[in-house]
Amino acid sequence: MRSTLYHTPEGVRDRYNEEIARKNTVRNRIISQMHSFGYRDIETPTVEFFDVFNKDRGSVENRDMFKLFDKEGNTLVLRPDITPSIARAVSKYFMDEDMPIRLSYCGNTFYNGSSLQGKMKEVTQLGAELIGDETSDADAEIIAMLINSLAASGLKDFQVEIGHAGFFKGLIAESNLSDEEIEQLTYFYENKNYFGIESLLEANGKVPEDCKKGLLDLTQTFGNIEQIKDLKERSGNKTVVSIIEYLEKVYDILSYYGLEKYVSFDLGILGHYKYYTGIIIQAFTYGTGEMIATGGRYDKLISQFGKDVSSVGFGINQDLLMLALSRLGIEVDTDIYADILLYEREHKKQAIEYALELRKQGRHIQLMKKFHEKSLEDYIEYAKRNFIDKIIYIDSNGNRKVL
Repeated sequence: MRSTLYHTPEGVRDRYNEEIARKNTVRNRIISQMHSFGYRDIETPTVEFFDVFNKDRGSVENRDMFKLFDKEGNTLVLRPDITPSIARAVSKYFMDEDMPIRLSYCGNTFYNGSSLQGKMKEVTQLGAELIGDETSDADAEIIAMLINSLAASGLKDFQVEIGHAGFFKGLIAESNLSDEEIEQLTYFYENKNYFGIESLLEANGKVPEDCKKGLLDLTQTFGNIEQIKDLKERSGNKTVVSIIEYLEKVYDILSYYGLEKYVSFDLGILGHYKYYTGIIIQAFTYGTGEMIATGGRYDKLISQFGKDVSSVGFGINQDLLMLALSRLGIEVDTDIYADILLYEREHKKQAIEYALELRKQGRHIQLMKKFHEKSLEDYIEYAKRNFIDKIIYIDSNGNRKVL
């Protein structure tokens, strides 16, 4: 009787051969881009204390985390987000550093969302954090590095949308809305329910007119820089005007990088995480209906761990990026292809010496002893199945042949 075949839990999966080779190739391209900007790698644990991601941090909801317990009874979680982990590490290892810190990372995150959504619960995230610089130059650098990273992956058609958490938070502070109404309004914005937003503001009756106009303007303000400037001219709200002027500075710097064609604006986006305090970044491309990258400024998060410092960063969902590349038919050249050095058993020493010589030349060599019961045709079929470029065969006479 055939033994039971074990499968993975829902939301996680195995990757091997050409798929993982493509993923590693793209990962190395992106990491190389971040290194070219002077960023240094950091690696944080997959398992963290629950308090690193508790509700006050503004990361993910408690119910969406994978939880476990250690022998001492502490509640641990598989990290759902890497940024709070880096915030914790920075407060521990860079407490006395008063100059900017540039960190890059690659790691898996775990999100225990609804099984009905069909989304992966374990994803690989590539990202960077610029800590200790609160200027528009830092925001522009992070956006420029994100654009360069996506382009390096092989993507050609993608867009980075820029918003700002200050729009919504500033207007809400003047709105006279209750906590319940703010929560409902937030839900409407996150789901682009513009009719719900208008109905709630009209029904309240206590929202100042300029504040109401500002909140409604956010639902309609997206597009290029000219449309954003048009809102500044029309708006009488000081919060809206000051933030748009800041976004203009960021856009001007991105134009110095020559990257303005990749940039658009959406002032209605609130960001994936609640800890964003300033600029918000979302990247989209064809082939997937979800964001392939998110990011933004989070000037209050690291202070919760003891170091009062500003920060901005981004994270790329590499699994969604790989899905987009595949659906768009974008080839990723990899080094998965190898050669087999097949030998008859009486020539083992010769085969090993020759394999060592070829590997020193940079060739990828699988050394295989030929079994009597297998024919050369069996090895050729094996090579076709396993991305083998060619077979070098050392026959019983010690002669080499290329199959």
